[in-house]
Order: sequence, then structure tokens, then C-alpha cells
Amino acid sequence: MPISIANKANFDDLKLKELFETMWVIRLFEEKVDFFFAKGMIHGTTHLCVGQEASATGSGSVLKTTDWITASHRGHGQTIAKGTDVPQMMAELFGRRNGTNKGKGGSMHIAEMHTGNLGANGIVGGGFPIAVGAALTSKLKKDGKVTLCYAGDGATNEGSFHESLNMASIWDLPVVFFIENNKYGMSGPVEKMTNVKNLSDRSAAYGMPGITIDGNDIIEVINATYDAVERARNGEGPTLIESLTYRWKGHSKSDAKKYRTREEEEMWRETKDPIALAKERFIKAGIFSEEEAEAIKEKAVARIEAAVEFGLNGEVASIDDLMTHVYAD
Repeated sequence: MPISIANKANFDDLKLKELFETMWVIRLFEEKVDFFFAKGMIHGTTHLCVGQEASATGSGSVLKTTDWITASHRGHGQTIAKGTDVPQMMAELFGRRNGTNKGKGGSMHIAEMHTGNLGANGIVGGGFPIAVGAALTSKLKKDGKVTLCYAGDGATNEGSFHESLNMASIWDLPVVFFIENNKYGMSGPVEKMTNVKNLSDRSAAYGMPGITIDGNDIIEVINATYDAVERARNGEGPTLIESLTYRWKGHSKSDAKKYRTREEEEMWRETKDPIALAKERFIKAGIFSEEEAEAIKEKAVARIEAAVEFGLNGEVASIDDLMTHVYAD
């Protein structure tokens, strides 16, 4: 296959088509979760990443299956991009025994070890020390694995962020800290929470490279993450990436979004939709036609419908399952 759009990972047109499908799978998955949560069929809470599809897809695409990720509380897209089984993820959200965590973890704890997913984390900043531990293990074992640690902008104000970056830096660990800055913490703009122009500027304090990228441009995400992953794999230490993006939905299901305007939301949807931007760019490059783009979307629709069926047909986890898989045999 030809390479119609230059990228540092040397992804050919077929691979870019696959990534376009992944973006649609992430968005459609989240929309289904939104629908079923509103119907009372998914319990707990959910943090949706609609609008952030290029950030997760582009960064996850440059990792090997054997590499690790730690996902954030807004982690569905991150785990899908890493290759986590989508039907089992849906089953997990429905609380079914055939889910990734046997129906006991829910939205914020999806993990799948054989695809390198160490798990999402409901604790803000909770993934940083786990990622550093995984990267330290890789360095000691000399197994060539890289750990990519996802977090949101708010997590960069946690102590775990600063301690983890410092430790990763002094030990030159193979870890990439990937911050999805979607402009708002739970209920306020990042400008009121952090007094630096770019969150990536914080890398200087720890002697590591830092870069701010357009997180809605999948090619830019691929290029920046590829550089950081290769640097880590070559023993050159960690990198901090700030991926600028935007969540279309609220922080969680209880968020009325009173802290931002509907005009701002509409602007991001109309002009910065990562799927629409990728579609336009890929069509212009000759990777696919308008009709082929629609066919890719319909394939993603079918995958999500099959995932819903798999999840709903699973056996509901019961109270008797509570203490299983807690202790090693």
C-alpha cells in the first residue's frame, strides 16, 4: 500500500484507514454508553471522551501490543486504541461476567493484560506511579517495553505527577507521559488551575523534553508520540506530551457544563471535530473516497452493535463474585 500522508511511523494508507475506523469505534462506543447510562442500564458513573478520538487513536497506534498503557478515568478511547476487546469492554459496563474485569470494575477500571492495558484509574493522577513502576520493571528486565501514561490536565496538579516525573527522569525510564488537555477540569478552565502557558512547560523542571500538540490532528499525534516512544525505547528517558483537545460532553454524567458556553461547544464540534478533520484530509490525499469513508463508518457501527449484543447477553455478576480474583491462588 502507498503512503499518501507522510508520517514518522511510516503508516501506509491501509493502516490510516484502520485508524479512521478506530476513531469511529471510539465515538460510537461512547455514544452507546451515553444512551444506556441514561436508560439506567449502566451504573456508577461514566466519563466520556467524545471529541478526543484522534488523541487516543494516534498515540495508541505507535505502541506495540507488548508495550504498556495506564489509562485515565476518561479512558475508554485510550483502551480501545490499545487493542482492548471492545465487546468485553461493553460487557464490563453492563456488569456482566464476560466483561474485561468480570463485571466488577466498571467504566473506570477496564484492564486487559494480554493487550498491554494495565488499567484505567478512578483516582486523578493515580496512573502516574503505576506507569513509572511498569517502566522501572522494563528497564530492570531489559525487555524493550515502553509505558505510555495517560492523564488529564487536572492531574498535572497532583503530587503524584511531580513525584513520578522526577523519578522517571533521574532513572531515565522508558515512559511517555501523555496529557490530554481538554481545556477544563471538573468544573473550571485550566487557565484558572495552572499558572503556566503550556502544561508541557513543566517538563523543564525535570530535565525531560516537553511538547504541546494539536490533539485533534491524528497525524500530529502520531508523529509526536512516535518520537517520544522511540526515544524511550532507545534508553533516552521520558517525554511529556500535552495533547490539546476538547470533550464534547460534560465532565461526567452529573455535569451541567455551566462553566462554558454553548457557542464554544458548537465551535469545536463544527470546526475541530477530529473525525471530520481526518476524513477531509484522507479524502484529499486519495486514501479513500466519500463513499469508502461512509462504508468504514458503517463497519464501525456494526462492530458496536455486535458489542452491545455481546454485553447484554452476558450473565450478570452477582454478590457471590465479589471476593473472586482478589487474591492469588
